[in-house]
Amino acid sequence: MRSKILIIEDEEKIARFIELELGYEGYTTTKAFDGRTGLELAETGEFDLVLLDVMLPQLSGMEVLRRIRRTSSVPIIMLTARDSVTDKVSGLDSGANDYITKPFAIEELLARIRTVLRNTTPEDAVVLSASGLLLDTDRHTVTMKGKPIDLTKREFDLLHFLLKNKGIVISRETLLGNVWGFDFTGETNAVDVYIRFLRGKIDEAFNIKFIHTIRGVGYVIKDEK
Repeated sequence: MRSKILIIEDEEKIARFIELELGYEGYTTTKAFDGRTGLELAETGEFDLVLLDVMLPQLSGMEVLRRIRRTSSVPIIMLTARDSVTDKVSGLDSGANDYITKPFAIEELLARIRTVLRNTTPEDAVVLSASGLLLDTDRHTVTMKGKPIDLTKREFDLLHFLLKNKGIVISRETLLGNVWGFDFTGETNAVDVYIRFLRGKIDEAFNIKFIHTIRGVGYVIKDEK
């Protein structure tokens, strides 16, 4: 089945170029040249992936992203002429799956599309556990000994990856690549920040040692009965 991709890009030449290249690769595409139209199309739920420019008329790309994420988990790759770490982190923390800076090689964009589609293909529901904590991927819930834990999407994804690799020490670079979903070129302290968030909601809230730091290496969850 051909994947359907929505291109929200106000520069018509760029949008047309992407449309042609994606067509050659077997994707079905639809274009929108402003944020409001793009949002309306995205909210139909008909698309498998959205390519979303940051600088758009009527509604900015960041605002479109935030509104889509209220109701949908459709994969989103942000397109931007800006290359600052702050912009990337802002988009990714708002729910983008990846980020690519203009000008880009079409081969890189195609590779990122394939990766995001592969990584977001629905999996069978799984319940992961450690030390009394349960993470349900189907219901997107986390509980500790029956008590619910409210996590953001990024916190949930980070916890999910650590639990999938329970007992294995994971480096910050590996966490960035698999949870943030892009080739991070800045400092890795974003991982440390989110580990602190998780510890506040799990370790400190339940007075347990859940996420362990292996100094100079990374983080690990150990199943301590």
